[in-house]
Amino acid sequence: MINKQFAKAALCNLFVGDALSMPVHWYYNPGDIIRQFGAMGVQTMQPAPEHHPSSIMVLHSTKAGGRRAVEKRGATKDVVGDVILKGKKALWGKTGTHYHHGMPAGENTLNAWWARELMQYLLDEDGYSIDTWLSRYIDFMTAEPARHPDTYAESCHRGFFANWAAGVNPKECGAVTHDTPSMGALVTLAPLVIALNRDNDLKMTKSICRQHIWLTHPDDKLMIVVDAYVELLLGLLAAASGDSASYDAATRDRASGDSASSDENSVLALLQTAMNATGTVNLSKLVMQKRGDAAVVGGQYSLACYISDSWPSVCYLAAKYYDNPAKALLINTNLGGENAHRGAVLGTLVGAASGEYPVELYSQLAHDSELNQLIKEFSERFIP
Repeated sequence: MINKQFAKAALCNLFVGDALSMPVHWYYNPGDIIRQFGAMGVQTMQPAPEHHPSSIMVLHSTKAGGRRAVEKRGATKDVVGDVILKGKKALWGKTGTHYHHGMPAGENTLNAWWARELMQYLLDEDGYSIDTWLSRYIDFMTAEPARHPDTYAESCHRGFFANWAAGVNPKECGAVTHDTPSMGALVTLAPLVIALNRDNDLKMTKSICRQHIWLTHPDDKLMIVVDAYVELLLGLLAAASGDSASYDAATRDRASGDSASSDENSVLALLQTAMNATGTVNLSKLVMQKRGDAAVVGGQYSLACYISDSWPSVCYLAAKYYDNPAKALLINTNLGGENAHRGAVLGTLVGAASGEYPVELYSQLAHDSELNQLIKEFSERFIP
């Protein structure tokens, strides 16, 4: 069993964490955030600035996933503009273009819209199947006019639709690039995990989640993190519901320390196990370090999207700030780098751990009323 209030908080925070970071997504110098938004950085929902100081959109391929420099010879059809992101290609050739050009305060990036589309799909179909989801994903991404407001699409989308436009079977369109194992892959997982939990055991839920992610992110090492994320999210939600079996399993390896509460220990134990998917690090010791968060996220671990760094960064921030989602998501935003997708995933974890979401920030979302209705219907359908 999972706790409905905590699951709702996880879903609300997904959209808050993404939208809050949208204006400074992929700012690799946190000083640029201060220069554009003041000494405190981003503290409320903000629109995308006209100029992006770290943008390398001009280097990204419009014909496939990855960079222009490694495009396959003979790749002539523009995926960006002709197949997806129709009308947006011209923005890709300009230096300093913001990845989310022209988006207003509180707007979500493409991957959060992708998660929103998946939620509506799950409601419409009352469940998940590869075939019907692939059809829905293709319709969503190729629609004209666009059903999302974004200018940028990650390698996973561009690579998929380059293959699809070439006639490849949709089930085999997932493309492999340097950034296939990335944080953006995990953004759609929370609603899928919650929905699948209604009718499936853990083993089947993990299997379906792997298949779902493999469609766009075919990478074996990433699948290890997918498993870890599924177990972590369900473990947090089960512990919140008072499910004793899940709670005992989650806490059997709890961190030592007499001063910590059992709730704190269970959260840290779950996060420690999940973090081990990318390498063994003492999470409790990392949380207690005194050098500041930037020494971990941006210092010890890269700010980039690669899952080997972004996953432990998320686990670290969740462990340190899980009881204060607003603080967690604001800190994540102002650390910069791949903060939007990192923020979406972090949001699900701090919501699942605390049962809370920052109401004021949520009310600043561009589509808060529509999301309220979607999350309400989703919770009533899939959470007993």
